[in-house]
Amino acid sequence: MELETFIKQRKHFFWDIKNPENVSEESVVEHILNYGDFDDIRKMIQILTIEKVAHIFRKQIHQKRNNYDKKIANYFKLYFNKHA
Repeated sequence: MELETFIKQRKHFFWDIKNPENVSEESVVEHILNYGDFDDIRKMIQILTIEKVAHIFRKQIHQKRNNYDKKIANYFKLYFNKHA
């Protein structure tokens, strides 16, 4: 499955974006980690690879402002430190 198909099947996660088909990988990672369930996250990792998702996530959380809930950010810090 490619990223475009993945996004089309999950348009409800991108409710705040006018054209969800054209979102960046960074936006996909942010939305799926924040709002997706385990299967959504697993499929996203299969498409983008765990290394790429971890890199994007780490870059995002080190910005002055990010949209991750503190609990989600903490969970995925631990998860990616162990698995990526």
